[in-house]
Amino acid sequence: MINLDIPGRGIYQLKSLVLDMNGTIAFDGIIPETVIGRLQKLSGGLEIYVITADTHGRLDSQRDKLPAGIQKVTPPGEGLQKAEFLENLGAETAVAIGNGANDVAMLKLAKLAIAVIGGEGCSAEVLEAADIITKSPEDALDLLLNTNRLIATLRM
Repeated sequence: MINLDIPGRGIYQLKSLVLDMNGTIAFDGIIPETVIGRLQKLSGGLEIYVITADTHGRLDSQRDKLPAGIQKVTPPGEGLQKAEFLENLGAETAVAIGNGANDVAMLKLAKLAIAVIGGEGCSAEVLEAADIITKSPEDALDLLLNTNRLIATLRM
């Protein structure tokens, strides 16, 4: 668990991390080793889940690398499925990280929402739903590894 006291925002008790795969932590369906290493470090303190529509069809080749539970969503209504997964998990203690339009509902529910612009871009709606916007998945995960960065960014 990650416990934070963010001035002007209050106490954050974060138990789980839900990550979109394609465009967020993976580029063209491949998850970089730099991301996997960070997820391994975070897995000691957070329950980690990767949620994906598997757009590039590479989930099976990446599955064994991930220290995470895997949740696959299918059309139609991927965004609603992601939000429902997060709600069932406990949105009030979750961090959600995404980049696509189908991540918006999930990000709006999460206690902490992080957008990743990355190489595949980012939906404008995601930017509005996020608490923090980062340029890469590594930067997003580093916020959770060095929580003083979160506090500095979110304090009011």
